[in-house]
Amino acid sequence: MRAEQLLRAKGVDEITTIRVDLEPQRRVEMVEKTGRRTVPQIYIDDFHVGGYDDLVALDHAGGLAPLLAGASAEGGGAPASATLPPAVG
Repeated sequence: MRAEQLLRAKGVDEITTIRVDLEPQRRVEMVEKTGRRTVPQIYIDDFHVGGYDDLVALDHAGGLAPLLAGASAEGGGAPASATLPPAVG
């Protein structure tokens, strides 16, 4: 929820949530793709940010806004989108 709140505060309108707790195959896919077992695993378009702590660190380092702006520019001015599986439990 905190990742989604941060992304919305940064102007991300489209957030796709993948429920790895309800779709075990998607969890396997996530682990294979990221090498991580924890959730959320956040992607901004095709860029793997990591988890929530990684998202916050990227924001504090000044890298989140340019990433979101770059994703928007590449999409022809459309808002950036993010994909994240929610925390389980």
